[in-house]
Amino acid sequence: MKNCIECGEKFSGREDKKFCSDGCRNAYNNKINKDSTNYMRNINNKLRKNYRILGELNVEGKTKTSRTKLIAKGFDFEFFTNILHTKTGNTYYFLYDQGYMVLENDYFILVKKDT
Repeated sequence: MKNCIECGEKFSGREDKKFCSDGCRNAYNNKINKDSTNYMRNINNKLRKNYRILGELNVEGKTKTSRTKLIAKGFDFEFFTNILHTKTGNTYYFLYDQGYMVLENDYFILVKKDT
């Protein structure tokens, strides 16, 4: 008999089993994997919101939009996951696989990487 590392209940099973149930396993992993601070949680929320906005506006995989439309939806230009500089000198800002590049007159090209 072993003790569950989440609730402490005694249980039997495979030698490498650590939890008495799927519920305890999920609860334990959720505690371990949750964002540890408000700062981290706030940044992840902003990244998630930006990603969702790009996805809503870029259904086809490539489209054009305005700064006004992005800002109206709550897009925050300070939060992105990476920058891609192309050989032709263009700079794309990405949120995971959704990206954008600044065009003239406050317009943007939205793109989606093939994953």
